[in-house]
Amino acid sequence: MNVLVLGGYGLIGDAVIGRLLRDGHDVTGLGRDVQDAGRRRPAVRWIAADMSKLLAAEDWLPAVAGMDAVVNAAGALQDGPRDRLDAVHRGAVVALVAACEQAGVHRFAQISAIGADLASANPFFSTKAQGDQAVASSSLAWTILRPGLVIAPAAYGGTALLRALATFPGFVPAVMTRQPIQTVAVTDVAEAVSRAVAGSLPPRLAVDLVEANARPLAEVLTALRAWLGLQPARVVPMPAILGRLAGAVADMLGILGWRSPLRSAALAAVARGVTGDAAAWNRISGRPLQPLEATLADMPANVQERWFARLWLAKPVIFACLSLFWLVSGVVGLIRQEAAADILVSHGVSASLAHILVPVGSAADILVGAAVVVRSLARHALLAMIAITLSYLAGATLLVPGLWLDPLGPLVKTIPALCLVLVALAVLDER
Repeated sequence: MNVLVLGGYGLIGDAVIGRLLRDGHDVTGLGRDVQDAGRRRPAVRWIAADMSKLLAAEDWLPAVAGMDAVVNAAGALQDGPRDRLDAVHRGAVVALVAACEQAGVHRFAQISAIGADLASANPFFSTKAQGDQAVASSSLAWTILRPGLVIAPAAYGGTALLRALATFPGFVPAVMTRQPIQTVAVTDVAEAVSRAVAGSLPPRLAVDLVEANARPLAEVLTALRAWLGLQPARVVPMPAILGRLAGAVADMLGILGWRSPLRSAALAAVARGVTGDAAAWNRISGRPLQPLEATLADMPANVQERWFARLWLAKPVIFACLSLFWLVSGVVGLIRQEAAADILVSHGVSASLAHILVPVGSAADILVGAAVVVRSLARHALLAMIAITLSYLAGATLLVPGLWLDPLGPLVKTIPALCLVLVALAVLDER
């Protein structure tokens, strides 16, 4: 069959594509940033498109033409510069369903979310439910799948955060530790999609995909820590106000383009509990979905998982330190221009050149220090930091080589700062 998968490079979408390829289907993937996906999945035909802008049936007709089935694994957590929930979850799905009906696409699999509810005050859940409603009211042979907490070899968003918390030294900090969680292996989600595409599930089916029993969040964290091969540690409940504060900070970072899983929408999802009805799928499939223990046993962790989890926690600290370092350096240079210029003059730089270098250098420091916290500018800012630092070192070596022997080490100390920039570049990618 010819199958179109939306969001095919995401946590669930990539697993779905892998399964459909193994089933022998011809797969087309659609998403905003498909360059990396094309390298990872060269057997897939990729379409670069922003779903939030495909809000009419005619916008979708070229993509769905000739398709036998469509799988919608796309989604967003919260509104932001790159995400519009109503457009992605509702508007685009309404238009897509209409296009599928016009083009004669027969089967449609919708990856929804546990807790999707038209009456929810949370825009994530309400818009998801509106998209589900558009699918369910169509003439297509549809399947709506609502996974619990998806566990996969890859980790984005919330699952990455849980891995990171599980590696915390000495103890495991968490809010809402008693909230019930039901997990599902990404392979089981992909299996369900495979069956939906093949038509081996009952028609017009909406079903939860969760393990049989719920467990508290603290138990999930404990299991992840053991999976990572770390010594047992006590899960310490954190005050709820810390969670709200973290959510507020993450929401502000979302305005700057960072897609933190700590945003208020994610915390609201945990607060209601990530639970569903396991019995319905068990009746349909004849077997329960595997529990968390079996999921983790099927994907043993190695050193790369520990590196990732630890660096994930360190990443915001790294970027905050770099931003503050460059901002403070620039501000101090502007406030004390004369003193900074006198230092250069004392090492043989002409007064006129010194009074040019100090404000220009300070302005550059402030510019990159501010830009590095904007997600779309971060890579350019980090590269600029490297260029500025190397220029600073080269210029100082030529003009005032004695600074290398200065007791306070103004040149020597730039080397570890430069190394930190390289670390930030290495961990910048989110997916």
